[in-house]
Amino acid sequence: MDMNNMKILILGILIPFLGTSLGAGSVFFMKGDSMNPKLQKALSGFAAGVMIAASVWSLLIPAMDQSDHLGKLAFLPALIGFAIGIAALLLVDMLLPHLHVHEEKPEGLKANLKRSTMMVFAVTLHNFPEGMAVGVALAACISGESTITLSAALALAIGIAIQNFPEGAIISLPLQHELGSKRKAFSYGFLSGVVEPIGAIITVLLTGIMVPILPYLLSFAAGAMIYVVVEELLPEASEGEHSNISTIGFALGFALMMVLDVALG
Repeated sequence: MDMNNMKILILGILIPFLGTSLGAGSVFFMKGDSMNPKLQKALSGFAAGVMIAASVWSLLIPAMDQSDHLGKLAFLPALIGFAIGIAALLLVDMLLPHLHVHEEKPEGLKANLKRSTMMVFAVTLHNFPEGMAVGVALAACISGESTITLSAALALAIGIAIQNFPEGAIISLPLQHELGSKRKAFSYGFLSGVVEPIGAIITVLLTGIMVPILPYLLSFAAGAMIYVVVEELLPEASEGEHSNISTIGFALGFALMMVLDVALG
């Protein structure tokens, strides 16, 4: 791999983390301890649109393309990986103690943890499959066994980083309210994003081992991301009045990710 491609690889790993960090950093510039509900709906819808589009164009379609040799059964690895991704996130969701923004009752196993800690766990639950998705896309590119190019993997990383920004902003204000400190709220938001580059790096380092199962891993990441969207982002975006705002946000996010995938892929 030449130096330019290596730089793109490093950028692909770090860009999503940067989006989370910048979003968490918005706590220093925003007043009050909560975000305007309409703005939050728009941002949640936008994040959902980006993740759905990324799952389809950047993960599921390449997974099926890589299974062309199976003929009419080319969908099978993608279907299996997708189902396992959904099941894995369902299991983690059931076991990991976490608390969603504006909710009073935590989910997962009972644990004697602070509310702020469980809120960070909820954000981490979002970030892990996103980091894995970028790592798998980069690994597929490095392997040379996939139609995914470095530019396409970079487009996925940029799309996820863009939707990480509003996610980081949405969580930073409630954390400030819980912790009573903007600095601590930023630190917690920053730490919640660390799982993204860690997951991506581990996946890239295991490229040689994963080549035979890349279609399954690509679709696994897609299933995990779609679980997050359907189970968390969309309900938050459509709850209460003005759900049309979240619909517009979803359309914009979906369209942006589609453009990025075609223009940079």
